[in-house]
Amino acid sequence: MRRRGGYTLIELVTTLVVGSVLLSLAVPAFENLVLDSRRTADINAFVTAVQLARSESAKRGRPAVLCKTVDWVHCNGADAYYEQGWMVFVDEDGDSPPFRDENEQLLFGYEPVTAGTIRSNRARYVFRPYWRRSTNGTITFCDRRGSDAARAVIISYTGRPRVADRGPGRPLVCAS
Repeated sequence: MRRRGGYTLIELVTTLVVGSVLLSLAVPAFENLVLDSRRTADINAFVTAVQLARSESAKRGRPAVLCKTVDWVHCNGADAYYEQGWMVFVDEDGDSPPFRDENEQLLFGYEPVTAGTIRSNRARYVFRPYWRRSTNGTITFCDRRGSDAARAVIISYTGRPRVADRGPGRPLVCAS
């Protein structure tokens, strides 16, 4: 018998089944790729802010501050989180706690793209010039995948950042 153009019902159903299986395998992998790239972008922005603050402090001979902010002027305390944004400025007048005055230029500002939590054991990081200790600490980046996919930026007393998938001597824990 001669076959006319078109497909049989069995061929169509088989094609749909194979396509849906492939799609069900690809969607979670693509979602992980998107989450990884967003987390990486935020971590890279934070490391960039740390390195900028270190270099500006050394260059200007004044403390440079990296802090969480919601308005790009005030360094916020316990009432704000790093996932709302952070900024870098040189503290020309030595405010304590640091406050960005009108004459203090905003050097770097960033609003994260991660849909998750960014927590730190410090409200601000102050980088000091001339072999003086800077603020050390750990900032943890988490998304909906939880502690298994968390990454941390660990800042030493010299102000050098490093990225890790574990905290100092312990696994990372994501805030709920």
